Amino acid sequence: MSEIKKKNESTDDLKDNQSTKQRNYIMFLPVISISFFGVLYGLIINILHGVDGLIIPLEVFILVLNIVLYFSYRSKPSRYDIVAKIIVMQFFVFFMYLYYAYDISDLKFLWIYTYPIVLLYLQEIEAGRYWILLTLGMILIAPFQPFVEVSYTAFQVLYIAFVFVVITIMTYMYKVQMLKAQQTIAKQRVDLERKYQELIKKDSMLTAQSKQAVMGEMMSMIAHQWRQPLSTVTLNISNLQFKKMLGQEISDELFDKALSDISDTVVYLSDTVDDFQTFFRPKKEKTKVEIHEILHKAVNFVTPRIKENKIEIAINKYVEIKVVTYANELIQIILNILNNAIDALGQAKKEKAKIILYVELKGEYIYISIVDNANGISDEDADNIFDPYFSTKGKNGTGLGLYMSQMLAQKQFDGEITFTSSHLGTHFLVKIKKDISS
Repeated sequence: MSEIKKKNESTDDLKDNQSTKQRNYIMFLPVISISFFGVLYGLIINILHGVDGLIIPLEVFILVLNIVLYFSYRSKPSRYDIVAKIIVMQFFVFFMYLYYAYDISDLKFLWIYTYPIVLLYLQEIEAGRYWILLTLGMILIAPFQPFVEVSYTAFQVLYIAFVFVVITIMTYMYKVQMLKAQQTIAKQRVDLERKYQELIKKDSMLTAQSKQAVMGEMMSMIAHQWRQPLSTVTLNISNLQFKKMLGQEISDELFDKALSDISDTVVYLSDTVDDFQTFFRPKKEKTKVEIHEILHKAVNFVTPRIKENKIEIAINKYVEIKVVTYANELIQIILNILNNAIDALGQAKKEKAKIILYVELKGEYIYISIVDNANGISDEDADNIFDPYFSTKGKNGTGLGLYMSQMLAQKQFDGEITFTSSHLGTHFLVKIKKDISS
């Protein structure tokens, strides 16, 4: 358990690192773009006004450096930390130069108010605090330091420092809120991922349980399929043995007929085994087949139950329809609905119990109708009929048949199962794509 926990934590850390890198990249581009065009604007204005001093060479140097840093980061994002530190340092020097070298009437010092944005968005908050304090300290000591003569009064310095602090606090609060929102989103993403994995696991468990339930039903069908043919074989052998015990002569015609009946029965049993073996094949294969062949195969599986319950079943074929589909999965869907119809008719005890199957083609989809004349589905049960583990058969039902049939119809065949019901019976409609490869 501890190993699994460590693995999950390492996965979360990796996702957080990726999220941080993505966030850095998103914030890096607008910050460096704004700073680049801001310096470019200042350079153009200074050139047009013929400003002297170091400001123009300094701005040219910053522009070139920003271009180099931008392409350096784009080529290797792992350089983000060092690139961010260089940008922060260069702008600190640049803004301090503007603040100390120019008169307040020039308003060039106003660029210092963009520094909190550059600083707090390119660096972590902890590291940004030190740069903010250093910048604030340099602003406050300007009138008192003996190295560079400045024209700011104490009141002006306090005003500049106050505005700088206000902008810093606003930027800081905005970034904190953004970080909280990003953390919330990241947490929700992790929670959604875990819930998704849990749903996949639950779906796999339901699929496995459904396969076990289907296998149990199929084994019961095999028993029904084989009981009558085995009885025929036993009867033929017993008849021959009985005649021999009584000393009666067994004619060649009678002997050949008995052997022929036994041979035909064995062939039938072999064909039945092949049908069930194909059905249980785990590998899903797309096959091109006439849809009514699938219906006949499904009906063949339940023929013993139909005879036992004295149910009349008919497959009405109006037109030949070729489909490209997963035959076994489609048979499973039809079998689940047929078995439910047989159970309902067995409980209804109708004198003329009927099940009718027919197919309609509409555009890219085919609609398989399975209609019975039982007593229908109650309104209370109808709301839950496709829910997992919901069954009206008590201990004899798993509650997975129709649920898994609906899942198969939706996921494998890009369709769905619907139904209408009344006291006259139930009509199930299986909508599936005609060609699942398209």
